[in-house]
Order: sequence, then C-alpha cells, then structure tokens
Amino acid sequence: MTDPAGNVEYRVAHLRDRLAAEELGELGVRVEVHGQTVVITGTVPSAQCRDILLRTAREELAELAVHSDVVVAENTSPDHAEELP
Repeated sequence: MTDPAGNVEYRVAHLRDRLAAEELGELGVRVEVHGQTVVITGTVPSAQCRDILLRTAREELAELAVHSDVVVAENTSPDHAEELP
C-alpha cells in the first residue's frame, strides 16, 4: 500500500488545475502545503461555491490534513436603506 500523504505536491497541483478548469473557475483561491497540512485560503462569491470547492478538495486530498480559511463574499442588495446622521 502506498503512503496516503505521498505525492502531496502532485495532488495539490491537480486540485489547483481542477479549481481553475471546472465549474468553479476559482483562480482567486490559494492552495498551499504547510508542513503536513494543506491550507486553502481565499474568497468565493457564494456559499454554494465554497461547498463545491471544499467537496472538490476532499476528493483530491483524501486522507490529508486540510485547513480551510475560505471566506464567502455575498454580494446581495441591502434589505433596507442606510440611515445617515
């Protein structure tokens, strides 16, 4: 049986390729290896995009320690007018 953490850089590079090419097209997300942990950082436009991103990362990086610091930047209209003093 091969080492589950083997070829970490290759697996991370494959994840980056998938994120850029597939439905997300998320080039603003960074995926880096820090010691024994893969760290995913960045901002995505919606919670759905974050969920797809994390699901894709779980598929590619199964059995590796992954830390996610992905922020959702919802661009919804305000539901009320802003009161200025």
